[in-house]
Amino acid sequence: MNIELVRVYDVTTATQGYRVLVDRIWPRGISKDTLALDEWCKDLAPSAGLRKWFGHDPARWTEFRSRYLEEMRSKADTLDRLRRIASERKLVLLYSARDHEHNQAVVIRDAMTGEN
Repeated sequence: MNIELVRVYDVTTATQGYRVLVDRIWPRGISKDTLALDEWCKDLAPSAGLRKWFGHDPARWTEFRSRYLEEMRSKADTLDRLRRIASERKLVLLYSARDHEHNQAVVIRDAMTGEN
């Protein structure tokens, strides 16, 4: 599977692949035309309650990851569809968090590749 994680503020015209935004809320300061998405999977993003609880605090990462993986169990169809796309072409998971190592795109990629 070919999956790339890219922060929405780092996207360039050279960022090729099937682009999927995995944030529940649209990123600040980015126009929909600029991002040139193929899909916005806001339902795959963490619930509002989980997102607020996590608050991008690295100390809460392990628990966030566990809770988020549990939430994603009900999204198996979406994950399977994205896996199929990633097996055929590059899948670009877009996120807006500043932390490149502790965000929902990392958990989604790991769930798709079986690195739980």
